[in-house]
Amino acid sequence: MAVKKGQTIEIQIESTAFKGKGVGKIDGLTVFVNGVAPGDTVEARIIKKKKSYLEAKKLRIISPSPLRIDPKCTHADVCGGCTWQHLSYHDQLQIKEQHVRDHVERIAGLNPDLVRSIIGCDNEFYYRNKMEYSFGTKRWLTEAEINADVYVDDSGLSAGLHAPGRFDKILNLRECHLQKKISFQILDFVRDYCLENNIAAFDTFTKEGFIRHLVIRSSHYTDDLMVNLVTYKDEPDTIQSLTDRLLEAFPEITTLVNNVNDQHNPTAIGRFENIIYGPGYIVDKIGSHSFKIHANAFFQTNTKQAEKLYSVARDFADLDDTKLLFDLYCGVGTLSLYMADKAKKVLGIEIVDVAVENARYNATENSVHNAEFVLGDMKDIFNDSFLEKNGHPDCIITDPPRSGMHPDVVEMFTKLKVPNIVYVSCNPSTMARDLNILKEYYEVERIQPVDMFPQTYHIEAVAKLTRK
Repeated sequence: MAVKKGQTIEIQIESTAFKGKGVGKIDGLTVFVNGVAPGDTVEARIIKKKKSYLEAKKLRIISPSPLRIDPKCTHADVCGGCTWQHLSYHDQLQIKEQHVRDHVERIAGLNPDLVRSIIGCDNEFYYRNKMEYSFGTKRWLTEAEINADVYVDDSGLSAGLHAPGRFDKILNLRECHLQKKISFQILDFVRDYCLENNIAAFDTFTKEGFIRHLVIRSSHYTDDLMVNLVTYKDEPDTIQSLTDRLLEAFPEITTLVNNVNDQHNPTAIGRFENIIYGPGYIVDKIGSHSFKIHANAFFQTNTKQAEKLYSVARDFADLDDTKLLFDLYCGVGTLSLYMADKAKKVLGIEIVDVAVENARYNATENSVHNAEFVLGDMKDIFNDSFLEKNGHPDCIITDPPRSGMHPDVVEMFTKLKVPNIVYVSCNPSTMARDLNILKEYYEVERIQPVDMFPQTYHIEAVAKLTRK
């Protein structure tokens, strides 16, 4: 009898898939289950049925895996911020390395032995320099509340992280161990302040309310601490009152900004920004260089581990003082400047205007005179005329977003006779997709996984390609 949607099953978890889902088999079909460990036997309910696979929700653990440990956080089983706190960090690393090998073999069609042993992170917790918390009018109910025989009200201001797969409900966090402890303390304070002063959260359905997000950025190498209040409206008096209270409670705050996102999109980037206190940015370091970071600029989320990632990239680039390096998707120029003393010239390209401004400032502040930064969309400006103007690179470093490189950029790579390409990826599956095309023109020499995000399924990888 075929398995049906809504049916409860007993299943043994054999392995894990990308995005942290456990994998089991029933009636010849692959079943994906969240919140499990390889070796678990669980009771689960089928919530989605496709031709080639099923998705199920874990109901209870019948027999726990020997790999399973007690999570540090009480929210670990339901929060979207962490996925693997129930596994030791050693086991997390082994699983991540295997995921990269699987993508390289299955998607790129390459030998998985190209993948080196993973580089782990020194700090399993409190490693993030940025946390983006959300506010909402609907809170995520506990299993006990969901299964209660009486009506349970889920309304009211909540603050924390989105429940997995839900844009409209927020897990009302009571602890978090990803950023410095002061980060959660600030979140707790802002939530209480909003409740005490009747400040409403933005409602994604009615398009009413005020506070949307709280973004906290902390520096690893300095004492800088930024609080970014993202609101739906520009109300200076409301923000100033909250600022005064925050600075009184947390004198560690060095700058506070208010991003006003009066659009209906869900992002924490405002249409405009008000600097309420301090310079409006923080400063951090990677290697010997200091970086000025504004609220909406990209910066590697794990500062200390970024140095290991960049060290791998610099080794793969094989630069010297005669070579021209292009750094695509360069952000605030961290990798560009890290490479600059090994190259004749570095040219960074970035689509975010404030990031380019930061990159230029960072180059000046660090007395790096052989780095130049260009504003533009890679798929639009990276073409023959761009090369005629700026020269033909000896090496390209590309660090695209999770979606990978745009097909037009990949096609440009196939036409270029660049001796060396270093592909830095935050999503090995899309990197493998691009490598599958590029392998016809470039030899993929080696791939190095680097774990930037303990307790999550995310994994970075660096690939070295040489022109055939």
